Amino acid sequence: MSDGCRLVQVVLVAALLVLAACAGPQLQELAESGGQVRFESDALVMDDGARLALTVWPAKTPRAVIVAVHGFNGYGNDFSLPGPWFAARGVSVYAYDQRGFGRHETARGIWPGSDRLARDLAAAVELVGAKHSALPVHVLGFSMGGAVALKAAADGLEADGLILAAPAVWGWQEMNPLYRVALWGAAHAVPAATATGSGLEVTVSDNIEWMRSYSRDPLNIRATRFDALFGLVNLMQEAHAAAGSVKLPALFVYGARDEIIPPAPTRRVMDSYGGEKRMVIYARGWHMVLQDVQRARVWQDILTWISDRAAALPSGEEVVHP
Repeated sequence: MSDGCRLVQVVLVAALLVLAACAGPQLQELAESGGQVRFESDALVMDDGARLALTVWPAKTPRAVIVAVHGFNGYGNDFSLPGPWFAARGVSVYAYDQRGFGRHETARGIWPGSDRLARDLAAAVELVGAKHSALPVHVLGFSMGGAVALKAAADGLEADGLILAAPAVWGWQEMNPLYRVALWGAAHAVPAATATGSGLEVTVSDNIEWMRSYSRDPLNIRATRFDALFGLVNLMQEAHAAAGSVKLPALFVYGARDEIIPPAPTRRVMDSYGGEKRMVIYARGWHMVLQDVQRARVWQDILTWISDRAAALPSGEEVVHP
């Protein structure tokens, strides 16, 4: 590297540090905890009074329950396809909007902190478990929701099992150094500035009709704050580090064509996971593995695992783990 290039780098880093001193990532201002968590007709109320909008697909005669945790910038509607399918087969699905996303009106788009997201999930599982005390309760975490599930489980979440669909585990250590510097600088210098990702040639699913509907949904966040992205990567780093300490039974489902969460960190998390685990990598699966054209194969694998953890998975795409 030439002295000129090195000088430019030094100047850029110095400028970022100066700007960072004047700004920095913003977190949601959270109310004091200590209240009672409770159900309302259309929401879960957390211990700080936050109302997390709730969508339920109830089974007529449930034999198991899923608490579903959506991905980054999405909301409970991430489960609009699998939710009714599971309900029709005896598994009730409870999908809540994480704070800062979807129908959560307070501080929408502002990162709430990974600790708060994990506590919200633990509270949601507690509430749903109390409502269905005789039934097994599983957590289905998609993308960012999978990272929240891993962190919550490492923090002591009590559930009968985890279903981790394309879990977001692409932490700082896995990122290109240039990306790390750029994101850190943007999050600290211009935290409220946003990026849309438009122009990126990335395929997230082969279900074109569903993706068109997803892109038109006003409750999905399109312009993402840099400090929210910074918070997401911190969460992914924590989830990656936590995997080895989690002991809950888990089913990993991942698409071999995923262009959002790279295969290397995903496989490392799968291999290092500390509890009983099974892993499926779908050759025709993308990041939206629960919504893809071949989605019913994924749903059937999940249903089979919930019903009998030792049963052969119908897709035939289970991978051998160490």
